[in-house]
Amino acid sequence: MAGKTSGGVDINKSILSQLRSKYSEKPWNETMQLVRRCMDKSKSDSRSSQLFLNCLGRLHEALNVSSLTTMVSRLEMIAKQRGLGSHQSPTETTCYLTSDMFYLEVLLLPGGDVEDVKVAHHGEAPVSWEPLLALLRSKKFEDFSMKLDCLSSLYNIVGDNEMKIKVYTALQHLEKDLIKISQLPRPLIDHDLHLDTILNGRIGKVTLRREGNPLTIEYYMSPYDLLTENRDTEKCNSGQAALVTAGASDSTHRLQMMSLIQKPPIINTEGLPVFSPLDNVTSEILPACFFLKLQPPLPMLSSFIHKMHQITEMTMCETDLKWLPFPRLLETSLRESSCYDSLEGENAHYFVPIPDNQMHSYFLAGDVWGAAALKGALVRNVPFTHPAHVPMLLELLRHQAAINTLLSSFITHHRPCQDSEPDLHCEVLPETESSFSVSFPLPDRGCLGVLLVNLKDSRQISSRLFTPCSKDCSIDEYITRVLKRCMSIPLVMRAICRRLTQNGSSASTLAAVPAACSYTAVSEADAPR
Repeated sequence: MAGKTSGGVDINKSILSQLRSKYSEKPWNETMQLVRRCMDKSKSDSRSSQLFLNCLGRLHEALNVSSLTTMVSRLEMIAKQRGLGSHQSPTETTCYLTSDMFYLEVLLLPGGDVEDVKVAHHGEAPVSWEPLLALLRSKKFEDFSMKLDCLSSLYNIVGDNEMKIKVYTALQHLEKDLIKISQLPRPLIDHDLHLDTILNGRIGKVTLRREGNPLTIEYYMSPYDLLTENRDTEKCNSGQAALVTAGASDSTHRLQMMSLIQKPPIINTEGLPVFSPLDNVTSEILPACFFLKLQPPLPMLSSFIHKMHQITEMTMCETDLKWLPFPRLLETSLRESSCYDSLEGENAHYFVPIPDNQMHSYFLAGDVWGAAALKGALVRNVPFTHPAHVPMLLELLRHQAAINTLLSSFITHHRPCQDSEPDLHCEVLPETESSFSVSFPLPDRGCLGVLLVNLKDSRQISSRLFTPCSKDCSIDEYITRVLKRCMSIPLVMRAICRRLTQNGSSASTLAAVPAACSYTAVSEADAPR
């Protein structure tokens, strides 16, 4: 067995015992310098190097960082753990943590306190980074190390230094073009500017790359995202977002090496800029591409994934896609579970408690929803090569997110008591990739009604109610307003039942939902429990 003699004595323990005996009277700094010198020597056995690294890490954790020397030692250790270089300035008051694509300046005071932390990306001037400064001042070295890892992940590009610089340059110009697109004038649709930017902006809500985080695009938010996170929409960070990154690709692609938007921009009929062509002047062929990293990953129908392929002319890695009947995929993603196999082909039956002590049941037939056209997969990364792809991809992602919001509104893990009986039984059937129907018994009428829900895109949502009885001409408009307002099938079904019950007694006493009702106007009292 490795690490033991023929007599069964643990060699590692023996070595540590000898080290403790030999260096028990020596100061920590001398011991650490010896270990560091050993680490700097070339070794053929990586396992031995890891033993030394672990040993040095434990020494650093045990040492109280209270001087300039110990602070520098800790920073050098973190740099080594993260695969970074490190060195001090000639005055020994600045410690540099370096990589091919960025470096950190840690400005130190004589007593070991940290004066400032600056980060400099490739080709950019150093900028103070307050979060890292706060972590070092509070001696949260593990969190500091994790932040460095996030920063390094921005440059997770395969290739030599020249290749990394070219891919990073392409990413910088992509970011600039996306920001330009986001700043183009457009009509306001929602009264809330922040929410309108997320839901209707050509590029969504853009947050610039900073503090080790990639450029971020918020592209969708449901009414319940607003309720569950923060009522101040400016501070709301729930909903759907995408991180804009670059990475290696199995094939080569032309990536921009300068801005493709003219000055001033020429706007086409769709409100988007006309882009310069990708040629030998504006681009280079590289073994890389851009990615939208979806946060969180988005369940997508196979037809929507195919549409993304048509936009980008790129395919996702098939091994990353696990195909499931779409309702089961939604349920699995909500549970954050990886138990796929047992879900295939089963019927689904969900129970939804709603206000007023009511409960609805929703039945989905496995043989219908299990059709190949209605299967989907969890999408994490969307590859693309051109800034013009992003607005079109975001529209598809918003469309899918809106469908997911409606279907997820009745997918729960609630199990009723054995004696309880649902107040309303519904069956949900797919009609097309972006429409479905809900069949339910009409209140006190002994017949069925059918609600047809159609999502042309994330904004054009409509509904129609079909009943064998005489119909209120305004009910379709009423249901559509409620649907857009709450994006919840159980709440819409409750509203329909109330409306039909009231119509049965006195249609003239109905109070319609105001036409100008806000997307953000859903109250917590209306939320399914």
